[in-house]
Amino acid sequence: MKVNIALLTVTDTRTFDNDKSGAILVNKIKEANHILIDRKICKDEKDEIVLILKEWLKNKKIDVIITTGGTGLTGRDITPEALEEVADKQIPGFGEIFRNISLKSVGTSAIQSRASAVLSNGKYIFALPGSSGGVTDAWEGILKHQLDINHKPCNFVELFPRLKEK
Repeated sequence: MKVNIALLTVTDTRTFDNDKSGAILVNKIKEANHILIDRKICKDEKDEIVLILKEWLKNKKIDVIITTGGTGLTGRDITPEALEEVADKQIPGFGEIFRNISLKSVGTSAIQSRASAVLSNGKYIFALPGSSGGVTDAWEGILKHQLDINHKPCNFVELFPRLKEK
């Protein structure tokens, strides 16, 4: 099953020409036979991030939103706070597993990541780090499997029809 994905790079410095992490994700999405519905870049401004997320959350063609950047500890890192503003439910296991995977790559520096995931309006939103290693770890270690309908014992895709249940 193809998953329709929107990709947002949150950065004060990158453009489409030098957005290495965004480019990695574009390639990973294509390799997995998913569909990139939209891709944007915005500044580390919470209101701007929330505005784009809300626009995408209304788009019936989008199943999953992935952000890259803004998950660190500096004053400009604001992506997790933007996700909180639109979240219906938190997915704490995503950040826990991500940091566990990162521990193998970057050692105890993994503690500095605030990678996270939420559910909003029946869609998954994943906030990944801005580093090329971080997005690769997140995709290869988690998203590649959880966005594959054939992954067992269970996966995020098989839950799509039930995410808006009341």
